[in-house]
Amino acid sequence: MARRKPKLAVWKFASCDGCQLSLLDCEDELLAVAGEIEIANFPEASRAVVAGPYDISLVEGSVTTEHDAARIQEVRASSKVLITIGACATAGGIQALRNFADVKEFTSVVYAHPEYISTLDQSTPIGAHVTVDFELRGCPVNKMQLIEVLNAFLNGRRPNTPHHSVCFECKTRGNVCVMVAAGTPCLGPVTQAGCGAICPSYHRGCYACFGPAETPNTASLSDWWARLGVSRPQIQQAYRGFNAWSGNFRQAGDQLEPKDD
Repeated sequence: MARRKPKLAVWKFASCDGCQLSLLDCEDELLAVAGEIEIANFPEASRAVVAGPYDISLVEGSVTTEHDAARIQEVRASSKVLITIGACATAGGIQALRNFADVKEFTSVVYAHPEYISTLDQSTPIGAHVTVDFELRGCPVNKMQLIEVLNAFLNGRRPNTPHHSVCFECKTRGNVCVMVAAGTPCLGPVTQAGCGAICPSYHRGCYACFGPAETPNTASLSDWWARLGVSRPQIQQAYRGFNAWSGNFRQAGDQLEPKDD
């Protein structure tokens, strides 16, 4: 009797689709994975939909509406394993910047008829609503890490993804530290590896696309930036990027709020 292939579903919430495109960009590797699984629900790749339940669900995007909040419960209920992919799904994404402001004020400025807009006050990660089995960081995710995570769960093992900082990647590439050598503000010391230190390799500071590394010393880095002449509002803005709502970066940004005289 033929072995039943595990069912894979890919779901989109509030996002740009970049992480799903990373999966499609795997090309030869994706063909190998496709031979081991049944791609049951992946609108970015096919209109064909196979009913659940699903063995593995990949979820891209944050929860930004009441409909999202209800739908993610349905996805969780139909999924044996739920993996969030990308900064939107793991940390609320760039759209979580609205969490620090008044959404009604934004909509009144942007839309001619703001009364037609139905949205939550905050953009929140999937893990704030349901149990998540694994979070894969990145904006977008590293495609080879994504294949590794799928392979690990299909074979019942723990995924082998890095938890060290981007500085480690710079050292392995032989990069000269842009912050020490050129005085360029860089978030690499507090950012999880995964991109291969792309920006520092081109003499630019890291933008923290992969979110905070384990136990990041954001206070020390903020002091370094201040000594480089970066203002408190600019340092706060740096933390409030792709992963603004992640715990460590959110705390670092909050600590830089203007002090009352």
